[in-house]
Amino acid sequence: MHQPETVTRKLLILTMLAGICLAQDPRPPAPGPQLPSPGPDPSGVPRPAPGPRLQLTLHDAVALALKQNPQVILANLGVSQSEQDRLIARSALLPQVNGNVSETVHRINLQTAIGLSFPGFPEHIGPFYVFQMGAAFNAPVFDLTLWRRYRSSRIGVDATRAQEMSVREESVLLVVSQYLGSQRAAADVQAALSRVSLAQALYDQAADLQKNGVGTGIDTLRANVELQNEKQRLIVARTQLETSLYALARLLNVDPRRTIEIADQAAFSETPEAAPDQTAVDQTMARAYTARPELRQVLAQEQRASLDLQAAADQRLPKLSVNGLWVEQGLTPSTVIPVYQYQANLDFPIFTGGRIQAERAQADLAIRQLKQQEQELRNRIALEVKTALAQVEAARGEVTVANLGVDLAKQEVEQARDRFQAGVANNIEVVSAQDALSRANDNQIAALYRYNQARADLAHATGQMESLYAR
Repeated sequence: MHQPETVTRKLLILTMLAGICLAQDPRPPAPGPQLPSPGPDPSGVPRPAPGPRLQLTLHDAVALALKQNPQVILANLGVSQSEQDRLIARSALLPQVNGNVSETVHRINLQTAIGLSFPGFPEHIGPFYVFQMGAAFNAPVFDLTLWRRYRSSRIGVDATRAQEMSVREESVLLVVSQYLGSQRAAADVQAALSRVSLAQALYDQAADLQKNGVGTGIDTLRANVELQNEKQRLIVARTQLETSLYALARLLNVDPRRTIEIADQAAFSETPEAAPDQTAVDQTMARAYTARPELRQVLAQEQRASLDLQAAADQRLPKLSVNGLWVEQGLTPSTVIPVYQYQANLDFPIFTGGRIQAERAQADLAIRQLKQQEQELRNRIALEVKTALAQVEAARGEVTVANLGVDLAKQEVEQARDRFQAGVANNIEVVSAQDALSRANDNQIAALYRYNQARADLAHATGQMESLYAR
């Protein structure tokens, strides 16, 4: 009769004992498995399939940007447009010939044509037909303003090409900087993965020591906290890498459905050390003044403004031109006879209402403005060159120190791990060594990024971006 009650009491006692045992076990549960991939969108809309992957080296990224970046394409179109402007200006110096074929019906009022009327004569003549076929021409013989404008258009082509080179240099700089940033983000991900693996191993070590009665629960808990921190850093690093690749795809004008992958790993490229004397700096600035397309553009604009000033002054000179026509003319196509007219014109200004003087003053003001722009640009180039040289030298030293710091931090982790395994110390030293290794990895990645970025800044300051990264 009392057997069911006895069984129930025994089950209750076993359950309580099991709960007490679990509560007394200080070992925290091991980190759970990775979360499964999310299922379909709850909204019912199917997710688009990822596009094909596009692996790019730094050279490939720069070449792709120069090929299909919208700003580069617009700059190329600007050069083509300036070439057409040059052809239009040249055509004004050449003879112009036009053909004409016409058939006209005339009915003339004699009184309005000659200003008199004659009694007994008809008041009008016609209607009658006139057939005409021939060519007319005109040609400038002496016009310095047209010649100045043609020369100005030729220099305009040079200025537009310099502007195109400036756009290309800026595009290469943006792509290189973004690619280096993506390399840095990829290196952060790799370092975070390495630190997660190390933190997992240290957590397993602490848990095993606790299981064997050598370690304590606080050591295991401390190791687990460090493991979760490293996993969180890994999530942040992966997100940063994804967003950096999105920005790179935007600069390259790549299909958003395609996934970009970095093919090059961040590496140290040796740059010759700058000489400490001022002579080397002056030589570098001289090369920058010669190669920078922005300065070449301003100098070309100055030459063009000088030609505009001369063209405005040349408007006071006489202009000589010839024109004429030669046609076959008759009442019918079968009765045509040659008719021609040739004419020479000499035009010169007498009174222009101050227009010529105002145009000269306007061109002179443009020259003065361009002179100021040139001076400001030279000062900016000098500042960029000196800053880039200093940053390259500083970043080179940072890379050396950061590499040594990583080696020392790894040794510290190994020694702290051995001391903890031997029971000489708790894992506070291990956690501290982990933090030091994390900072050393971050310093190494940041130093390498700053060095490569400083090299790119120096190449841009000296006008060598495309020659260094695209060829």
